[in-house]
Amino acid sequence: MAKYIFVCGGVMSSVGKGVATASIGKILQTRGYSVSLVKCDMYVNIDAGTIRPTEHGEVFVGEDGIEAVQDLGTYERFTGQVSTAAHYITTGQVYAEVIRRERNLEYDGEDVEVVPDIPNEIIRRIENVAKKDKSDFVVVEIGGTAGEYQNVLFLEAARMMKLRHKSDVLFVLVSYLPVPGKVGEMKTKPTQYASRTLNSIGIQADFILCRSEQPIDDKRRKKLALFCNIEPEDAISAPDVDSIYDVPVNFAKDELDIKILKKFSLKPKKNALGEWIDFAARVKKLDRPVKIGIVGKYFNTGEFTLADSYISVIESIRHASWNLGLNPKISWLNAEEYEKNPRILAELKKYDGIIVPGGFGARGVEGKIKAIEFCRKRNIPFFGLCYGLQLAVVEFARNACGLKKAHTTEVDSGTPYPVIDIMPEQSVNIKKKRMGASMRLGAYLCELREGTISARAYGVKEISERHRHRYEVSNEYIELLIKNGLTVGGVNPQRNLVEIMELKKHPFFLGTQFHPEFKSRPLSPHPLFRAFIRAAGRNRR
Repeated sequence: MAKYIFVCGGVMSSVGKGVATASIGKILQTRGYSVSLVKCDMYVNIDAGTIRPTEHGEVFVGEDGIEAVQDLGTYERFTGQVSTAAHYITTGQVYAEVIRRERNLEYDGEDVEVVPDIPNEIIRRIENVAKKDKSDFVVVEIGGTAGEYQNVLFLEAARMMKLRHKSDVLFVLVSYLPVPGKVGEMKTKPTQYASRTLNSIGIQADFILCRSEQPIDDKRRKKLALFCNIEPEDAISAPDVDSIYDVPVNFAKDELDIKILKKFSLKPKKNALGEWIDFAARVKKLDRPVKIGIVGKYFNTGEFTLADSYISVIESIRHASWNLGLNPKISWLNAEEYEKNPRILAELKKYDGIIVPGGFGARGVEGKIKAIEFCRKRNIPFFGLCYGLQLAVVEFARNACGLKKAHTTEVDSGTPYPVIDIMPEQSVNIKKKRMGASMRLGAYLCELREGTISARAYGVKEISERHRHRYEVSNEYIELLIKNGLTVGGVNPQRNLVEIMELKKHPFFLGTQFHPEFKSRPLSPHPLFRAFIRAAGRNRR
């Protein structure tokens, strides 16, 4: 039978439960065990597809088209797991299924109750992951923090699983230990309260991951042991780090992998963390910079900047840069500012490469188009992702093909030159207001054209990449675009849809209809990001 590890949060959000979950999965993998990672989200949304990025970060797309929170991307980057709908569970999904079953008389005439029927559905989904993946371990991250109403039914499901499978379930509490500036001492009291809150639900933490600005000391370990009912060595140090890829290394130093296996009466089969340790150490030594600007609009949340809106793009830049021996310096460039004051476009000359990532809607579009034009005309390496490709086509059609009013019908439905147009089935979806989970989602094939940048980067003739969009390059304008210098780098063979467009006689000018950032890995950078960063590095020299 599979072993289950539930990762819960305490004190505050954003303490790194997703990274902790991924890191636990990683260190168990390196000890010879297969792992599946699951995210339980308390939102009543069926999926994350209708949530704007500035709420909870990017929408990560799985291989089967599931639109999930960014944690599934972290899981994939750390463990190589191919995330699917089975690995993402929301309150909305659970209630929808229970109500469906009730309407279909699948409860044999019994009354349907929040407890135990909702937790039972959560348990069914978690156990199905173990059966489907045939994993030794299923690590389940429960969103939110202990004490919130929204996640109590997920915690109840975890409690019930522990009751049913006493020796096959354990709990990890990820909790913050503040060091108040005017006090100068690490305080354990908030974590004590978080632990007691879990106790009140019927859950006893087996491990406490002690998130803080600095490593936990023995005195604080002993205090947590006394008041949280754990062994001192089960308070695991989790200080702030420069790179999230240091976290598995730190956990291994505290022998968290060995301790988890011991509690399950298991032994390590091997020790294969060496490559990851070498990678994490090598990153720290890189000092040759490469400056990359991201021209977007999903940055601001109140008075703060939310980099998580583009987290997979950021990590892909890092993976490729590190692989090439470069230290990436990433800057956020607000497209709306370029609309207000085009003169500041000159700042783009400071960067070795520019990325225009995915997005939706009219806000900031003209600023992005101006930035793309600037890069094209001044030979600055440019990489467009999804909407970035579409706007590059609009810019080229306007300024290189003479179609001055060319646009995407997403922004201007009356444009005389709809070089980017809605897919027929998507038009039906919008008219009928079928918005959730209705885009072109998930993995689709792409055939690469010989002699292109893309073909050289990938080194194969056919690839599979993940999508999330409703609009496409209109085939009516392909000949005109090619005549004026653009090249089709890849097409979807089933529907003859443009997947990649490139510009000849440019250091690097390439856009993809798909999202390559979803498939980049720390030890295996995405080929197109690697090609882009190599060009940016040459541009710097």
